[in-house]
Amino acid sequence: MNDAVGLLKQLIAVPRVSREEQAAADLLEQQMRDWGLAPQRVGNNVWSVCPDYDGKLPTLLLNAHIDTVRAVASWTMPPLEPRIDGDRLYGLGSNDCGGGLVTLLAAYRQMVDSPAARPYNIVYLASCEEEVSGQNGIALALKHLPAISVAIVGEPTGMQPAVAERGLMVVDGYADGVSGHAARNEGVNAIYEALDDLVWLRDYRYGRNSELLGPTKMTVTVIESGTQHNVVPDHLHFVLDVRTNELYTNEEVFDFLQKNMKRCRLEARSFRLHSSAIALDHPLVRRCLELGLLPFGSPTLSDQALMPFPSLKLGPGESSRSHSADEFICLSEMEHALDIYHAIFQMKDEK
Repeated sequence: MNDAVGLLKQLIAVPRVSREEQAAADLLEQQMRDWGLAPQRVGNNVWSVCPDYDGKLPTLLLNAHIDTVRAVASWTMPPLEPRIDGDRLYGLGSNDCGGGLVTLLAAYRQMVDSPAARPYNIVYLASCEEEVSGQNGIALALKHLPAISVAIVGEPTGMQPAVAERGLMVVDGYADGVSGHAARNEGVNAIYEALDDLVWLRDYRYGRNSELLGPTKMTVTVIESGTQHNVVPDHLHFVLDVRTNELYTNEEVFDFLQKNMKRCRLEARSFRLHSSAIALDHPLVRRCLELGLLPFGSPTLSDQALMPFPSLKLGPGESSRSHSADEFICLSEMEHALDIYHAIFQMKDEK
């Protein structure tokens, strides 16, 4: 744990905003090399495969992200200066998800150094661009890894297993009108053209409710229209934030939305960030239940959306601290996480 805390303090001091993680990836790669973990790298993604890898065995991936969001203005201390106050380690990215990043690495070190045989392989991956779901993040790294059977993602969950998480689809909507002089009641108002569709988007409720995630939700978050007070607007643009549960695909929801628009045309920015869920009878989930952990559904998105295999989130810290001023991780949370990870990794020979 001393090594893990020391590494996290070094990472906090290095700027690692999404797409600007090179210095942090350099630091992590060198530290892993110093620990004899034979790191590999593509872009700013750094990983290690257990030295006793056996292609006939299932493979467990331990994943957390290197990058952070930008510090908000309301920090009361320098966000890139790690500070320990009692049980708390303050610093940008300490909770999201530096604690999980270094604690999973510590757990990985324990496992590869253990003489006891494992009935599975283990791979550690520190990925980049998670906060922006970038193309050069985990989507790139997975192309270079061995086949993965299941993953633990070290996002902050209070060390309870998030066995499902919402997907995300961002949709741009457009309505067209005809410009004219407002005083003469000319033209066709693009705002009025969009009103019925916007009201429908506000009021519609999806029918398939998830026991873990609740209903699929959608929210209009941006509206842009008009140039000045006396010109009837001929164009309107809005942004729709859609958070799917595991019972809908993004493509299905988009097709449904298109069919229900009266005036507006829609364009999805991407379909790639799907909701995810792992079966409650999966051996990894059952192991969590044996340890008294409580599965739940997470409303926040992670790199799980880009994993084509079962996964769950399980990491130290609390999601409510993420992206907030004066972010911190508790040292006791990291110690507890390491104990839980160690207990989970004693799984029996189940595929």
